Amino acid sequence: MLNGQDIVVLLKLAGQDQDWTLRSLEAEMGISRAGVHRSLQRLSAAGLYDLERRRTNFSQAEEFLVHAVKYLFPPEMNGETRGVPTAWAAPPLSDQLAPPSGLPPVWPDPHGRQRGIAVAPLHPAVPELGRRDPELAERLALIDAIRMGDARVRGLATKLLAQRLAPPAAAA
Repeated sequence: MLNGQDIVVLLKLAGQDQDWTLRSLEAEMGISRAGVHRSLQRLSAAGLYDLERRRTNFSQAEEFLVHAVKYLFPPEMNGETRGVPTAWAAPPLSDQLAPPSGLPPVWPDPHGRQRGIAVAPLHPAVPELGRRDPELAERLALIDAIRMGDARVRGLATKLLAQRLAPPAAAA
């Protein structure tokens, strides 16, 4: 059974070339080497990552992320807090949508600069990862938009996620 950490690792690997090690992923993500290894095993068993070829199975990953994540990991919304913007309040959606009238969704983080409604991230390391890796933060925010958004937001997030998951040769 996949967990939130596996989704974070999958999104990180979708933006990586094949030159990674467990040690480099541990350092970049703040997730233990054993945790990354277990995530890779689960992703491989689910057909989302090919360990032998060290490649993300993009079509399967896209299908899973768009159609299953919102059911397996429903968003947990809490009260107001300070945090890092996510979903439609974060790039790339914030650049394309008018700002909503209410408080934006945020990942709770004491170092965050935005006040909003707390959304439990897929993994506790997500707010820190979002600050260190803007591309990964965009993919994570798009997943949150798919998990929480209305039909219009989900459609736009799905389109933008597909562009960000595309293999590097296909994206060019």
